[in-house]
Amino acid sequence: MTTACINRIATAVPPHDVHRAFIDFAETLLPEGTERNLFRRMVRLSAIEHRYSFLQPVATTGGTWNDAAGLYVPGDFPPTARRMEAFERFAPQLARCALNKLAVTEEEQRGITHVIVTSCTGLYAPGLDFEVVEHLGLNRSVERTMIGFMGCYAAINALKSAYHIIRSEPDSRVLILNLELCTLHFQETASLERILSFLLFADGCAASIVSAQARGFAIDSFLALQIPETSHLITWRIRELGFDMQLSGQVPAEIRRTLGEMGDCITRGEDPQAIDLWAVHPGGRTVLDAVEKGLNLPADALLHSRSVLAQYGNMSSASVMFVLQQAMRYAQPGQRGCALSFGPGVTAETMLFHAA
Repeated sequence: MTTACINRIATAVPPHDVHRAFIDFAETLLPEGTERNLFRRMVRLSAIEHRYSFLQPVATTGGTWNDAAGLYVPGDFPPTARRMEAFERFAPQLARCALNKLAVTEEEQRGITHVIVTSCTGLYAPGLDFEVVEHLGLNRSVERTMIGFMGCYAAINALKSAYHIIRSEPDSRVLILNLELCTLHFQETASLERILSFLLFADGCAASIVSAQARGFAIDSFLALQIPETSHLITWRIRELGFDMQLSGQVPAEIRRTLGEMGDCITRGEDPQAIDLWAVHPGGRTVLDAVEKGLNLPADALLHSRSVLAQYGNMSSASVMFVLQQAMRYAQPGQRGCALSFGPGVTAETMLFHAA
């Protein structure tokens, strides 16, 4: 049976670091006292140092938010239509940046048969799949697939689709683009739980090539684990003022409990400590801590995930590809790995792989 391999991964983020500016603004939304002090404590514990956005913060006094695009005006945050206009403007720019870094050769360009795009933060048509075809000058008959609104685990589902394509059509070459502009959906709110969820998210893009060529990470298998009675803990709905995220603080505890009970399912009966490479979606420090404790992993097992969280925050579907890219740089031939992403459901999408 043909083996599908992730041959290489390229990543890109917008130029503007908004982490500090958002923190300053978020503090102004909370009343002085307990809630603001708790927010400051959670900022210190977040393990995030940078988050990037297409928005360019403009220096102001008193923590008032001001961006060069004038998108977020305190007291008058934009409707969904304006946010989607921004997505249509900025998403292609970020996609082109990642695709340029992927450095597709002329031979690869001629051989790309499929394009898969994941995004849950914006949509328009003709969309990013056409942007990929146009930018790389691909064959106009290339097969295109859009995977939308699956949240943070969508990249694993894209890899799963590519895996099945390669196994059924070994001469295929699949290009995957995972692009999210999460900062499009900030809300002006006094809810501490919601503000803490916005503290995590950022913009980012990953591009990758999957083929039967034995280079990079060879994909072994996939498994999805849906945690019963948790569908209300992560929701993502389109509303008048953008896409409305609900992310419960109960998620890490549910992940830890489930992995503690079913971790051997993810590793197909293997001791998790025998896995050499872990690529866990950096959904937040508490999520990574929950995975580490639930699977009883050594302290350095999630080093790549924690590094991506610190440098970029949570970029939804693109995040796990950033982690896989870091792991690929240091992997030795034959090392075995496991990728995990969590999202609505609550569901864990998992992938076993090894270094080709």
